[in-house]
Amino acid sequence: MYVQKCPLSVLLLLLVAFLPHAAPYEWMSALKLPSFNMNNVKNKMDVKKQFGDKKLVVITGTSSGMGRKAAQALLRTGEYHVIGAVRDLDKMDVVAGLDDFDRDNFTPMHLDLNSFSSVQSFVDELFEFKKTKPVDRLVCNAGIYQPSLPHAKWSEDGHEQTMQTNFLSHFLLISKLIADMSLSPDARVVTVGSVTGNDNTVGGGGVYPVADLKDLDGLKAGFTNPVSMLDGYNFIGAKAYKDSKLVLMMTANMLHDRYHKATGISFSSIYPGCIAESPLFREKRPWFRKYFPVFMKFVTGGFVGEEEAGQRLFQVCHDPRCSKSGVYWSWNGGPREGRGAEALEKGGQIVGAGGAGGGWDSIFENEQSDKVKDIETTFNLFKYATEVTGAEWPEVSVAKSPCPTLKVVGLVTAAINAKEEAKRMKPEPGMVGAIDLKAKAANNFDAITQGTVVKAVKAVQDKFLGDLPEDAVKGSYQTERSVEDKVERGTENVQVETSEKDVERMKRRLNDLIEKGELNCTDNPELCEL
Repeated sequence: MYVQKCPLSVLLLLLVAFLPHAAPYEWMSALKLPSFNMNNVKNKMDVKKQFGDKKLVVITGTSSGMGRKAAQALLRTGEYHVIGAVRDLDKMDVVAGLDDFDRDNFTPMHLDLNSFSSVQSFVDELFEFKKTKPVDRLVCNAGIYQPSLPHAKWSEDGHEQTMQTNFLSHFLLISKLIADMSLSPDARVVTVGSVTGNDNTVGGGGVYPVADLKDLDGLKAGFTNPVSMLDGYNFIGAKAYKDSKLVLMMTANMLHDRYHKATGISFSSIYPGCIAESPLFREKRPWFRKYFPVFMKFVTGGFVGEEEAGQRLFQVCHDPRCSKSGVYWSWNGGPREGRGAEALEKGGQIVGAGGAGGGWDSIFENEQSDKVKDIETTFNLFKYATEVTGAEWPEVSVAKSPCPTLKVVGLVTAAINAKEEAKRMKPEPGMVGAIDLKAKAANNFDAITQGTVVKAVKAVQDKFLGDLPEDAVKGSYQTERSVEDKVERGTENVQVETSEKDVERMKRRLNDLIEKGELNCTDNPELCEL
């Protein structure tokens, strides 16, 4: 018969018969035949007309420095539409004109990272602009560096400016775009780290102050005025910047662990080299801005120009190799070369050690410090930053089969498991009082399921599995020992239910054993108390 070949079909019919109004089957009412929606077709046509086959890139801080050069490089390919998220739209307009940006594929939008409400406004404008087109790249590039400040400056939300601009607002922005980016077949989130946040390097661990979050007491306390540092200590401008780079790299690692497999999004961080001539140092003294690039170029070898740094950021967005998630990308990791008077005479610089040169193929997967890879601190950072910013992250879920039969089997299994758990919740001697209410609820559930799902399943089992062996019902060949025998063999601590006659008989037997000297009260005080 057909039914014999398809027992799951019978199971489905029986369950529907026994549970016509059961809540677990409400999902069936949502099943619909495929429909033709003209609005969806129109939306796809509008998106195609607006973007073509171009990928959509969001970069913060495109009006200067590395972000400016990266946007320029992306636009040159003709493969991207770039959203420039900037604080000063007038300045961005001038820069776009000077650099001859392709205005058809570049859209500036206002974003002030010193304000969480501005982040929300930017996201609203972005979604209205892009329609159903998912974001393919998000580059968290913008940052400020205020090492000379004697005291903290505060954002609109009451947080220290450096940390909110560099980290907290980017953290919030990622949370608002991650669900949309999961719809892209090749989505990447890139955060800009720094050697200064890695204390396994000379630049990060050998120059005071060193990036160090300690126990995140400042962030845990809410990180609002007057708390100006994540570690809860007093403010140091240079350390605020280094800490912000440390947490950006830690966040990329956390997002990779938490969301890469579930969403397909690649999360990575980069260190493009020291851009010593960047506007990032605009708050430093004139002599520093003049000689620091020379020092980095000819002494440390870590100097990188804006153009080359922009190319490196562009590479992480564009190069297929950089779709790998959970990586800290760096360049030119070989030994230093080019020292000596000849290099100075030719205007060259020392190459290697993360500095200039090396080209496209010098990219490599760099090692991060123990602080960056600290799992416990990273977990707490994510937790407290979520609380401070009000970020809402999507639940992590595993793909499930859409097959209706498997769903039914899953529901039956869940019901049977619930019944078995209900048995474990029945009041018994020694049961924890705190779960008495759960026990009552479980017993009620057990009574309900006994007449519905369980009956249906049992009927199917009897039909297709046959009767249980007699030994399974009445016991195996092993003989159960009597209570007296258990006591005599020293297994008297086994809990059994006994009548008054059993108790008297046990007492007499114990007295006989004591009189014969076969039971020592010193070794068995519990038995002698009987």
